[in-house]
Amino acid sequence: MLKIIRPLFIIILALFTGGFVFGEEPEKTAEASHSEEFNAGKFVIEHVSDAFEWHIATFGETHLSVPLPIILYSSDKGWNVFMSSRFHHGHETYNGFRIESEGKNEGKIVEVNEQGEVIDLPIDLSITKTVAGIFVSVTVLLLVFLNVAKSAKKRVNKAPTGMQNLLEPVILFVRDDVAKPAIGEKRYEKFMPFLLTLFFFILINNLLGLVPIFPFGANVTGNIAVTMVLALFTFFITTFNSNKHYWKEIYNPEVPWWLKFPIPLMPIVELTGVITKPFVLMVRLFANMLAGHLIVTVFVSLIFIFAKLMGTEAGFGVSVVSVLFSVFMVLLDVLVSFIQAYVFTLLSALYFGMAAPEHHH
Repeated sequence: MLKIIRPLFIIILALFTGGFVFGEEPEKTAEASHSEEFNAGKFVIEHVSDAFEWHIATFGETHLSVPLPIILYSSDKGWNVFMSSRFHHGHETYNGFRIESEGKNEGKIVEVNEQGEVIDLPIDLSITKTVAGIFVSVTVLLLVFLNVAKSAKKRVNKAPTGMQNLLEPVILFVRDDVAKPAIGEKRYEKFMPFLLTLFFFILINNLLGLVPIFPFGANVTGNIAVTMVLALFTFFITTFNSNKHYWKEIYNPEVPWWLKFPIPLMPIVELTGVITKPFVLMVRLFANMLAGHLIVTVFVSLIFIFAKLMGTEAGFGVSVVSVLFSVFMVLLDVLVSFIQAYVFTLLSALYFGMAAPEHHH
């Protein structure tokens, strides 16, 4: 199986990259160049937001980036597949499409007419930086765990070594300290594949997001769409594995009658809890991982802000403090990466256990 995964990893990277692209900013007048100022807010937001290309570095006015596939469906033009390098930093139109740089559709791909007016929003199935980051992390997970599984089969009843020795205690921790206590001895086994996948997917993406080297560094778990999908998985598994006692406690809880009539106060509260549980899962992971990236970029921005306000010497002076705090925040984010993977998995296991409570007479 590893013989298949390794070439697949290379093919995926080749598909995503399509070659490095060097782009240059449009020519500017001397007056415009002098008047241009460092926009800290824009710098921070661009670092943590999704994009149609994977920006790697900037050398003066030259940008080194990796184009990603653009996949669009238009009611007039049908399917359109091309690389994002066709858009030159979002300022050019290609085949009647462009990346909107302002307005309510800022950052989205729109369909325009010959006059440049927006006429429609196509269905966008493009491979963005976040999606590419997910493919990279899934490939890493496959390589690691297929290797561990192969090693485990060869060393039955023997002490684990290598990667198996590193991951086996973590797997046992999720089983013995998360799944069993939260779900129960009789039911935990069928949820273990999901819980382990959830834990390691979140953990790997959290850690890879801290590595500022291509093809890593994508802010996957800091994207609310990703955390929403993970939370919805937990919600649907909880709902479909619930028993009648779970729903009875929601629609007809054992509370004084005046909390249910004439206004069904407790059923409303309980039903609201069903909805807020996945919402809390989504927001907690998203906010914690996004905050780490934001803080680091803010510290880096301080260097340029002080250089602009007080001169180059002030920028160099602040850079020492900014770099030290940035390193500290990255190390703290490593700890947060493990904590958030654990918390998300633990809460999911608790919800699974609550969905089938034992009925006490």
